[in-house]
Amino acid sequence: QVQVVESGGGLVQAGGSLRLSCAASGRVFSSSIMAWFRQAPGKERTFVAALTWSYDSIYYGDSVKGRFTMSRDNAKKTVYLEMNSLKPEDTATYYCAANDNFHPATVRLPKVYAYWGRGSQVTVSS
Repeated sequence: QVQVVESGGGLVQAGGSLRLSCAASGRVFSSSIMAWFRQAPGKERTFVAALTWSYDSIYYGDSVKGRFTMSRDNAKKTVYLEMNSLKPEDTATYYCAANDNFHPATVRLPKVYAYWGRGSQVTVSS
């Protein structure tokens, strides 16, 4: 069992920056994958970024490439999402997710993640 808890988020003007954190606890394996998804009201949950604790590959959704950066601190079992050049369309609830293993072909699919946080609201004003 893995628990993930998000922190950070808030209200920012367009063009600004925010950082989200996600702390993992429980049975976190080196093969585990951590990811960020977001969901705006009335819309589907969409992939933002993902990485594993062991490998160097980081995956990004097309809409955030070049603006968002995901990173990790293995000692703290914490991952971060640095969000720059924020746009009003980035407004959403951001969820941290985890799974015990992964396959590159499915990292962008919400259904493969077994563990989810409660979400953190990010609001970008125009």
